[in-house]
Amino acid sequence: MINLQFKIRPGCSSLGYGALEELGPLLIQKGTPELRLNPNAWNKEANLLFLEQPAGVGFSYTNTTADLERFGDELAAHDAYTFLVNWFERFPQFKGHDFYIAGESYAGHYVPNLAAKIVEQNKKVHKSRHINFKGFMIGNAAIDESSDDRGMVDYAWDHAVISDELYANITNNCRFDAGQSSDFSSSNPNPADAACDSAMSSFYEAFNDIDIYSLYTPSCTATTSSGSAAMARQARPLHRRSPNSDNNRPLRPRYNAYDPCLDNYVSDYLNRRDVQDALHANTTGSIPYDWSACSDPLFQHWQDTPASTLPVIKKMVDAGLRVWVYSGDTDARVPVTSTRHALRKLGLATKKQWREWFTSDQVGGYTVDYDGLTFVTIRGAGHMVPTVAPVQASQLFAHFLAGEEMPLKPIVA
Repeated sequence: MINLQFKIRPGCSSLGYGALEELGPLLIQKGTPELRLNPNAWNKEANLLFLEQPAGVGFSYTNTTADLERFGDELAAHDAYTFLVNWFERFPQFKGHDFYIAGESYAGHYVPNLAAKIVEQNKKVHKSRHINFKGFMIGNAAIDESSDDRGMVDYAWDHAVISDELYANITNNCRFDAGQSSDFSSSNPNPADAACDSAMSSFYEAFNDIDIYSLYTPSCTATTSSGSAAMARQARPLHRRSPNSDNNRPLRPRYNAYDPCLDNYVSDYLNRRDVQDALHANTTGSIPYDWSACSDPLFQHWQDTPASTLPVIKKMVDAGLRVWVYSGDTDARVPVTSTRHALRKLGLATKKQWREWFTSDQVGGYTVDYDGLTFVTIRGAGHMVPTVAPVQASQLFAHFLAGEEMPLKPIVA
């Protein structure tokens, strides 16, 4: 069994986030040794393949700088599929294995688009080049912009992050569902509007001193080796049309065992020459920039990003793939509220009603089964579910691969 991982917004690293901060066999930590074994690693359930794509992300590169201005959803899917075909040719012993794709955040675009490409190409190519594709899982995923934006604002107000006045200002001036038709064909669900932009700028500023991606864990207040505050998890938009925020954080005390500065440790570690040599990465030392978690030039020049991937998801459901969507319920960037708004638009019949599931003797979250799609929440987890809730995340992954219902009864030790 093989599972392919994608991460975060366009232009961010699967190695830096997924492998070293979330679910890989080795996780980053402060101090020496810099790596530790992950007792909840997902490779205990499947062979994992982390893909740094498109070119320009992490250690992946292009010899033509202009390529960084060409990428978008369509080209990303094409290149990822081309990589997979060649990877299976290089390692034919894995061809017969069941193949799944998983990812979070902007993987709500990456994963369904790649899934559709595999399904489409499997109908065209010789059987020897088929990928034994079985399904995909996406978490806290950007899948429908109008739902994402509306749910983000509703969630922030409901969790006491923004004032009644700001909430009213946003809802009065931002048309999150404008032009949204039943076939998800809207290309601009929130038309540019100065009053809306101003209100949303104030919205992002409300998260200056807290982590929008993990609402109830501390923010990183340490500085990087370059002396600047950690940037990777600030309140940035997932879509370029949204307003941005500098979100410079003043120093604040840390107050629990969770370490919010993992991004800093990963950056320092992967920029070491000895580490790059061991990884056979940047072997010539010619990449003219430091490794970073995200590529801002790639993000800023992203060419195509449809407002909704719900049509693609619906096609994959209809194609009979196993499709699971999960949501850490303390993420304020792509909150559970957004995902529920989006999934409702699919119009799928409910097969098994909303119910709690358990990790040991505690509620791990909630789940509902639709016709062809399973939705699971993870209680107390943020945007990067395996980082904050590693036990529940590995439990979720195991049940997804097995196609089994999450445990509905507590197990008392």
